[in-house]
Amino acid sequence: MASKKAAAKRGKTAQRNSSNVFSMFEQSQIQEFKEAFGCIDQDRDGVIKKQDLRETYAQLGKLNVSDDELEAMLAEGKGPINFTVFLTLFGEKLNGTDPEETILAAFKLFDPNGTGYVNKDEFKRLLMNQADKFTAEEVDQAFSVAPIDVAGNIDYKSLCYIITHGDEKEES
Repeated sequence: MASKKAAAKRGKTAQRNSSNVFSMFEQSQIQEFKEAFGCIDQDRDGVIKKQDLRETYAQLGKLNVSDDELEAMLAEGKGPINFTVFLTLFGEKLNGTDPEETILAAFKLFDPNGTGYVNKDEFKRLLMNQADKFTAEEVDQAFSVAPIDVAGNIDYKSLCYIITHGDEKEES
């Protein structure tokens, strides 16, 4: 009988831990994740499977995704990928993002006049030649979401917000 109580208690603890993932996100973010989950869960059965991923990639124009790639994605869930597991996976991925203040402080090093902007071309040069060197493709990917004005300056305060909260254009 004691073992049944212990097992029930372990089950409640596991359930509580997985439900904590909802506290990591704002309600609007959870809603966006629900929409994304719904787009991926092609057969609408509440679980993302290999065929769901294959069909999602096909809709995005990528038809040559290997079974190994799809299985590797599914393996990250360590079991069936329902919405809670999906949210947990994103929580784990996003958890590694530095706080907004830390990212802002890093950008301010490249903005000695405190304008809130850094020059795109100079920043690209630094990204490709310093520390963890970016490739041209990685820089282009980063700049694709960066708010850049007509003079070629990056609004790094807005970029920091996008990095830590998601792309504001998607919310409107």
